[in-house]
Amino acid sequence: MKIILLSDDAIRLEPVSGPLTIEALSADQSYSPFHMMASALAICTFSVLHAWSTHAGLKAADLALEVRWEFAEDPHRVGAMHVSFEWPSLPEKRVAAARRVAEMCTVHATLLHPPTITIAPAGAQDDAGTVDADHTHVHSESAL
Repeated sequence: MKIILLSDDAIRLEPVSGPLTIEALSADQSYSPFHMMASALAICTFSVLHAWSTHAGLKAADLALEVRWEFAEDPHRVGAMHVSFEWPSLPEKRVAAARRVAEMCTVHATLLHPPTITIAPAGAQDDAGTVDADHTHVHSESAL
C-alpha cells in the first residue's frame, strides 16, 4: 500500500505491491499526527472492503481511498473526517453495499464512539496494579 500526502488535511491510499510506503507531493510536507490518524482510518477501511470483495468475488486492485479532515475549535481538534473511495471495477449495484461495509471499520467505530483515555506518569499504579485515579486525567465523551 502507498499513502500519499495530498495536503495538510488530506491523504490518499492506493494499493501497490510491497511494503507500506508514505509519499509526499512536495519535499516540504511532513507526515503529521493528523495524517497518521487519517492513515489508520484509510487502511482499516481498505482492509474491510478488500476482505468483503474477496468474499463477494470482486476484484479490489483498483480500489483507492481518500481521507480529508477539517479542524474545529474550542478545543482545537479534528472536527470532521470525510472518506471517499474510487473503485472503477465495482459494479454500480454493489456501491451501497460497499459503503455499508466501509462503515464496519473498527477505527471508524472508535472515532464515532471515542475510548476513555487516561494520562499518567509511567508506573503510576495503585497496590492492585491499576492506574491510580487520583493521578490520572481521564478524557471521555461524558467527561467533556
